Amino acid sequence: MKKLLFAAVLLSFAPTSAHAEHWDVIGQKLKNGCTMGQYMAIVKDFNTWGKSYGYSTTIITPIQDADQATFWWIGKTPNAAKFGAAWDAWRDAQADASSAPAKLQARFDACADNTSRSGYDAW
Repeated sequence: MKKLLFAAVLLSFAPTSAHAEHWDVIGQKLKNGCTMGQYMAIVKDFNTWGKSYGYSTTIITPIQDADQATFWWIGKTPNAAKFGAAWDAWRDAQADASSAPAKLQARFDACADNTSRSGYDAW
């Protein structure tokens, strides 16, 4: 038993590969005439598209913040490589106005303005 316990403790110090999610964080403000409900319908459709790329989005809205108008898109993928594949597919599809990503982008553009964008590794 002591040998097994010693082995477990020893293995706990062994190096392991780190794994970080990729977070795509976008600050946004609604345009006049667009409601959060309308925006969330677009997000729902985006999440359907993003599922095959491992990309999912959560929207956070301020409760206590000096800027009550800005809300945040928190897009998550399992890692930066998955984000890159999703981004490539999204960007490349914009050339075809009839593609699902181009139609979604047009809906986003009509509803909200991006005020900032950042990418993060989340551990």
